[in-house]
Amino acid sequence: MEGMIDEMLPDGRFAVTLDNEHRIICYTAGKMRRYRIRSVVGDRVHVEMTPYDLTKGRIVFRERTPGQSPAGARKRGYRR
Repeated sequence: MEGMIDEMLPDGRFAVTLDNEHRIICYTAGKMRRYRIRSVVGDRVHVEMTPYDLTKGRIVFRERTPGQSPAGARKRGYRR
């Protein structure tokens, strides 16, 4: 499913409104945490849901937003 992040909740969770207007609580998938992919309010995301509880899900992909700089172009400080 696809949706948009509405609200950041405590404990690393997000409130996401899906394209069909349902609102669910999601957490970030492990690969996104591992590679430090950050999500903010207003991002379009892809969500996996469980058939057992239709109010919870997992964010597995964050779509790139136009006008955002590429991740490799960030400025780094001096490292020893």
